[in-house]
Amino acid sequence: MVNLQQLMSPVRRAIDDFKMISAGDKIAVGLSGGKDSIAMLSALAGLKRFYPNPFEIVAIRIDTGIGYNEQEELALKTYVESLGVTYHVEKTEIYQVVFEERKEKNPCSLCANMRRGALNQTAKNLGCNKVCLGHHADDLIETFFLSMIYEGRLSTFQPVTYLSKADISVIRPMIYVKEYMIKSFCKDKPILKNPCPVDKFTQREEVKKTIEEMSIKYPLLKDNVFNALVNEDRHNLIKKP
Repeated sequence: MVNLQQLMSPVRRAIDDFKMISAGDKIAVGLSGGKDSIAMLSALAGLKRFYPNPFEIVAIRIDTGIGYNEQEELALKTYVESLGVTYHVEKTEIYQVVFEERKEKNPCSLCANMRRGALNQTAKNLGCNKVCLGHHADDLIETFFLSMIYEGRLSTFQPVTYLSKADISVIRPMIYVKEYMIKSFCKDKPILKNPCPVDKFTQREEVKKTIEEMSIKYPLLKDNVFNALVNEDRHNLIKKP
């Protein structure tokens, strides 16, 4: 089982490599209640105790109005507070807008955009200058394949992004953390199950399964794709003269 120290090690390396945290930062951790965000919050709370650049954390959960299990919500709140982190729940009507009013056939994009907007605005309202998301190494690879297959371009998310319209920076400190480590770490953590009706039926889930199937034949596939994405010396794309 992966312990906190093992999780914090690659998180700190990413923070240092990409200069994610400066002294005096107030960081909003986007807390969905899933394993990724719980692992991210745990690592950041642990790192906060001794990191040379002092910073503050607040956990923000965007309640979409979909309806969650009350016991799971209470267990999550108790865990967050045990880390010494302020827990803020922002209630929204995102589910009503996406599924009941607009009845979107492909709701994921609109829902994600609305959740991101609500998270960024709530973070600003709470005095935060950075938002921390729990995307990990496997997400980086999946996003690359999604972009290539569905958009016809080579792209993935960045470790640090400044959003000029929102005037806030987004950081992803788990970029070096593999998903199996997160699953192991969160075995005894309170997970808030996702009741979304389209969960597990998305393009990302399809790509995830495809990568897993390819990895059976090519065991180094994920490692090699990850290295190609983070190592600039491995880029050799066609350019017009």
